[in-house]
Amino acid sequence: MNKDTTEINEIIQMAWCDKTSFDDIQALTGSTEPETISIMRRFLKPSRFRLWRKRVSGRIAKHRKKQSVKNQQALYETWE
Repeated sequence: MNKDTTEINEIIQMAWCDKTSFDDIQALTGSTEPETISIMRRFLKPSRFRLWRKRVSGRIAKHRKKQSVKNQQALYETWE
């Protein structure tokens, strides 16, 4: 996991975005869900990391496998 500052900033921004799944982050940056969590833990203040983990834990939008096909299509339509 040897990433430069720009890549780390992109991963953090995407991780904070509610509409970006961990699968999308992996497709764009190559960073898996555990790696993304590790980056967030390392580069955020502890209180910010806890807030983020609370937000994403169990959130359907962060896990594409849990989303229905209709919800996935709606998410991509908002990005176009």
